[in-house]
Amino acid sequence: MRIPRCLPVIALCLLPLSRADVRTCLCDVAVPATLEARECSLCREAEKQPADIPYFFLRDTNPSKPHRWLAIPRFHGNHPQQLAEMTPEQRTAYWTAAIAKAREVWPNDPWGIALNSTGKRSQCHIHLHIGKLLPDLADDHFLVVDNPADIPVPPDGEGVWIHQVDGRLHVHAGVPNGELNLER
Repeated sequence: MRIPRCLPVIALCLLPLSRADVRTCLCDVAVPATLEARECSLCREAEKQPADIPYFFLRDTNPSKPHRWLAIPRFHGNHPQQLAEMTPEQRTAYWTAAIAKAREVWPNDPWGIALNSTGKRSQCHIHLHIGKLLPDLADDHFLVVDNPADIPVPPDGEGVWIHQVDGRLHVHAGVPNGELNLER
């Protein structure tokens, strides 16, 4: 059977239609049945974790992203969750934990951490993508910070990605799908 060349293009065009719209997520941890929706699977995972841990890590289960990790906060916020819901101390601890995981997994390779914009997320529970940075990325629009406490909070719904350069962090804000800068 011959597959038409245009089939991959058609599939890519239909992909956005198959994704969940996390902006209308109705999951509620008090009602377990609401956590069965695909866009609530990270909420289910968070509920499985001990109550006394602030953050945890999972390998990305998407088969097209076998080398990725996710950094996930244990707490549940509004749906969809945003970084602005966290206190400055929580955000700093979250970024610090994600950076430590990136350094642990890729001690000798460039790594990146991305939060996709709300419009590009497929999960209502906030999560950071941690992965090896793609080579030869060229982007002149970034802020340089010295530590996780200095990473600015993106406006609600906007994406951001960071990576390390010479011991400092480059923060790329306003990027809808920063995870595309990470190896799959």
